[in-house]
Amino acid sequence: MELIAETIAAIRPLDEAAMRAARERHDRLTKPRGSLGTLEELGIRLAGVAGVCPPPLPAPAAVAVFAADHGVHAQGVTPWPQEVTGQMVHNFLAGGAVVNAFARQVGAEVTVVDVGVKGELPEAPGLLARKVANGTADMTQGPAMTADEARRAVEVGIEVARGLVEQGHRCLLTGDMGIANTTASAALIAAFTGRAAEDVTGYGTGIDDATHARKVEVVRAALARARTESSAPDGAAGPAGPLAVLAQVGGLEHAAIAGFVLGAAAHRVPVVLDGVIAGAAALVAVALAPAARDFCVAGHRSAEPGHAAALASLELRPLVDLELRLGEGTGALLALPLVAGAVRVLHEVATFDSAGVADKDAAGVAAADPAGGADEGAAAQGRA
Repeated sequence: MELIAETIAAIRPLDEAAMRAARERHDRLTKPRGSLGTLEELGIRLAGVAGVCPPPLPAPAAVAVFAADHGVHAQGVTPWPQEVTGQMVHNFLAGGAVVNAFARQVGAEVTVVDVGVKGELPEAPGLLARKVANGTADMTQGPAMTADEARRAVEVGIEVARGLVEQGHRCLLTGDMGIANTTASAALIAAFTGRAAEDVTGYGTGIDDATHARKVEVVRAALARARTESSAPDGAAGPAGPLAVLAQVGGLEHAAIAGFVLGAAAHRVPVVLDGVIAGAAALVAVALAPAARDFCVAGHRSAEPGHAAALASLELRPLVDLELRLGEGTGALLALPLVAGAVRVLHEVATFDSAGVADKDAAGVAAADPAGGADEGAAAQGRA
């Protein structure tokens, strides 16, 4: 627990002075105030993350794909064979997956982390061998992980984040791979949000209605078993409570991503979350360290219903909503240009004074309605 405790202790609140400077700068830029909506608030928060205005550009960026298998696969929650987890790891390393294509598009580095793939994977460039166990146990029959396995997997995520930051990366993105991991995600989200199993369990990789009904029952059964057996009920104070819930129904990649979020926050680097697996893991991280929430950017909203529940609990607004349900880090990568744009505005857009553009508020012009004000501002910029 020492590394986890030290990491949590290093997480500090957002820098209010830097955020105030970012707000004031936005008000002086050659655009109507508030006209960039959510991107303005994101840029302000990123200034708070970095402690400086303007904040550093989120480049270079790295996506860490944490891969692991799940014992609950034995319960028939997906038609995909468990071997696909390892096969997809090879695909990532060969550069042939969607995450690789999107990473090339936005100039991000891909690192694959074996935190719990069943069986041995050969050494390969881009692969970090950090296996804690050969997958989890079946969470319907007992805890998915031991307390030690959950702790060690969280530590893997912290160490990966630290390593990427030390290599010079200024933005971290979450990725995942693990057949049946949406089942464990649903159980984690239900445990941390109090939602019913049927409300947070989706169709994952495209299962049929019968398999979905089976999946809901499996999640419900796992939660009931965990409530009966766990010595740390939902809401227990301190790190032991969240880690105990994680060990009961989570996955090794969930644990590692939770650590990855904590590590990013401790190093004051933003972490862009992918979909439902990242959302479930972020709930664990924020339960361990509430201040870590402010270092998270919701890259997108997954088609999985549990992801919407997780984002609502985390109070994070997704940047992209394209009904994605692939995982791998794909949604986070698609959102990366928006994160960069939110920062680049603060670096590159001229102020009214420097550009010689009249500011209607400074000139004492009465404020128009929001639509009219935006149109007038756009016209002024067009004439400049």
